[in-house]
Amino acid sequence: MARARRLGDVPRRADARVISWSCRRASLAELRRSEEPDGIQPGRQRPARPAGRYYDQLGSGLSDQPGEPSLWQLDRFVDEVEQVRAALGLDSGSFVLFGHSFVLFGHSWGGILAIEYALRYQQHLRGLVISSMMASGPAYSAYAEQVLMPEMDQAALAEIKSLEASGDIGNPRYMELLTEQHYVRHVLRMPSADWPDPVQRGFAHINPAIYVSMQGPSELGISADASLASWDRTAELPSIEVPALVIGASYDTMDPAPMEMMAGRLPKGRYLHCQNGSHLAMYDDQGTYFAGLIDFLHDIGRR
Repeated sequence: MARARRLGDVPRRADARVISWSCRRASLAELRRSEEPDGIQPGRQRPARPAGRYYDQLGSGLSDQPGEPSLWQLDRFVDEVEQVRAALGLDSGSFVLFGHSFVLFGHSWGGILAIEYALRYQQHLRGLVISSMMASGPAYSAYAEQVLMPEMDQAALAEIKSLEASGDIGNPRYMELLTEQHYVRHVLRMPSADWPDPVQRGFAHINPAIYVSMQGPSELGISADASLASWDRTAELPSIEVPALVIGASYDTMDPAPMEMMAGRLPKGRYLHCQNGSHLAMYDDQGTYFAGLIDFLHDIGRR
């Protein structure tokens, strides 16, 4: 069974409902990533008007965690989102008149899930937020391979790849190298010891059975044998006609240029760039991130 909870200290009387999923970067971390339970809780720091539901997908956090690999499929996760939406009684109705409008916010893996949901169920959406996720898994992996990996210490990168090749990704040295060489530069730009508690908890409780099978062992692109390796919805973006906000950042694990392109391909899309942010820009470029997000929610509330 999946469980939903309120996000942050937002007011209980509000005009809209925002369901938030995430991936490890903030369970793949807004839509909530299935592998980690506590990625983001920034609403505690800057309350916004819309009420939020923070949802632990099956396999993460407070939800059941069955050991059934057949469940970790994209279509099943999309169906789960729709089941939660229906159970909460959320739809695309007027913010003011009904109070149950549905804005879907997907960060990282959640961005994949948000795009997939919108392609199947956009009639239920008042708005869509795609945070730190490109529309193409191969393009994400190419950016990691061609841009981010060459910036790393090459001896450290070779050791990372050696540990992966030997299947020794549970070795503490593996995460130590990833954190030092990549995560503090492109996932959250601050010393890892200073990462906020929700992020620390998220990393500590990743469900590797889901994360590795869908993404691979790290944030350095999607592994060739992972289920999302060939995922690409670039061509379908123009068919998503609801208001959409795409959020990118200068130091993200995702290339911000294609993310800006995504916003241009969405008929009612807009792009928000976090100049000082990384993959978790809601923490390391918080002012820009939340100002743009809240403006978007207010704007679609006035339509």
